[in-house]
Amino acid sequence: MAHLGECVLSVTPREKTNAMELNFQQNMSDAMAVLPKLSTGLDVNVGFSGVSHFEYTPECIVFDLLDIPLYHGWLVDPQSPEVLAAVGKLSYNQLVEKIIDYKHSEDSSRVSEGLVAEQFLESTATQLSYHGLCELSSTVQEGQLSVFFRNNHFSTLIKHQGHLYLLVTDQGFLGEEGLVWESLHNVEGDGNFCDADFRLCHPPQRTPQPPLQEQRQIDQDYLVAVSLQQAQGEAPGALSDLELAQRLQQEEYHHAKPRQAAGQQGASSRRRDRESDCVLL
Repeated sequence: MAHLGECVLSVTPREKTNAMELNFQQNMSDAMAVLPKLSTGLDVNVGFSGVSHFEYTPECIVFDLLDIPLYHGWLVDPQSPEVLAAVGKLSYNQLVEKIIDYKHSEDSSRVSEGLVAEQFLESTATQLSYHGLCELSSTVQEGQLSVFFRNNHFSTLIKHQGHLYLLVTDQGFLGEEGLVWESLHNVEGDGNFCDADFRLCHPPQRTPQPPLQEQRQIDQDYLVAVSLQQAQGEAPGALSDLELAQRLQQEEYHHAKPRQAAGQQGASSRRRDRESDCVLL
């Protein structure tokens, strides 16, 4: 935050006219007031007609002063004239107000237009459309670092050899130093991971943990094996895994024989009962 503040203060106006000087000083004051919000997030209002269209607010002044492009990919497909007419050049906040107003109108055509606009927001809930992705690819310059806004988050965006990449900042990859970039090539968000030189790499496969019931059975078997060793005067760990398995199998066999004999005895008694009740007609 201190570094960003120094960068903003080091900016000088491009023109020295009085009007530009006053405007620059106002922008500088607004930017310094916005800087503390960077630690929690900025509130921006996208426009659906272009990847660099945002409502001009004090939050956007920081990007302008530092000459950092701010992009998004939440655009209306021009091949959908009905949606294009419903959304037009409105911003997100304006479109939400329009939907609320039109859906409660007594005019059926306005109600239909409001429903079309609402359907657009629902179908692009990820805040990225394929038309917007195509526009991003053609707008972002090769090697250009910029900020990408999506799902109410800001990411570092770069274009390398014609492909778009986002800087990996997810907390789950904090210890994976080899994962640096993630490709941005679809709206689903399942890109490919790359290293610092944009070479394809894969996240390490984590060993799946056994289910809780299975883990309890493993622990129980281990305790039984240790108790068998101690009962025979052997130190824990003196037997190999194969010997432990054989001991467990023998223990289960000895426990199973009485149960099997009892089952056979019960079955024999049941047969005798049935035979005693049998009458030949």
